[in-house]
Amino acid sequence: MSDTPTPQAAHVTGEPQAPAAFGARLRQAMDTRGPLCVGIDPHASLLADWGLGDDVAGLERFSRTVVEALADRVAVLKPQSAFFERFGSRGVAVLERTVAEARAAGALVLMDAKRGDIGSTMAAYAAAYLDPASPLFSDALTVSPYLGFGSLDPAVELARVSGCGLFVLALTSNPEGAEVQHAVRADGRSVAATVLGHLAERNAAERAAWQGQSRPLGSFGAVVGATLGDALAAAGGSLAIDGPLLAPGIGAQGATPADLPAVFGDAVGNVVPSVSRGVLRHGPDAAALRAAAAKIADDVRVAVK
Repeated sequence: MSDTPTPQAAHVTGEPQAPAAFGARLRQAMDTRGPLCVGIDPHASLLADWGLGDDVAGLERFSRTVVEALADRVAVLKPQSAFFERFGSRGVAVLERTVAEARAAGALVLMDAKRGDIGSTMAAYAAAYLDPASPLFSDALTVSPYLGFGSLDPAVELARVSGCGLFVLALTSNPEGAEVQHAVRADGRSVAATVLGHLAERNAAERAAWQGQSRPLGSFGAVVGATLGDALAAAGGSLAIDGPLLAPGIGAQGATPADLPAVFGDAVGNVVPSVSRGVLRHGPDAAALRAAAAKIADDVRVAVK
């Protein structure tokens, strides 16, 4: 994807060329491979369904099968860090290999770790996933803003420098999320709308840095559940953050690609539907995994037109 333009600042004499921004790389991947993110969620029941042991060997076999089947054809792969961490250091080593092999095959890797903290701790989390020198270096990271959006600044800054992206929890589909995300602030806006507003500001700043060059999509996205039929209302009527919208909930959680226009409105073209079990249940047969992913991606293309 070397033909993707980079910010004007990258071309100043004497400075190294900055990496292509995540939003530009994501837009190109979605346009060429289809708008789909497939989760790599090796939980115990799925390992059993595949005939694998609930151990490091089963974890490795599962993850490698998904990468070999899908990394050269889907836009985004999203490993869920917790399912690797539960095996300790050997599980994290499998995660490192999974990330590296998926990126080498051409997929963008979104690390689903939902990190959120303050100060130097947030900076350390950011370095773990967004520093190119890290063995867990990924194209993007999920983060939680519920210690205050400003607490994410170390991740925002490192993502900008490294050409990575962030997906910030905004309107999640779990029932417990509403008590925080739908709470109304003194200014009359919901917490979710406030988070979306901050993302719009970060993407506007990124766009300004491109100084008139073509820049198709911002690098700072939101997580908005595809099962939320009232997502537009909960967001204060707008999901227009000039960035991607990661939409879990397609398949096992009950949403379908046909639901996306009603949930996301005018922002539907920036939606990245995220599917895990809906694809993974077809394993361990690689051809069946590919067919399932291709079918969902095609259904999304039809729906978002």
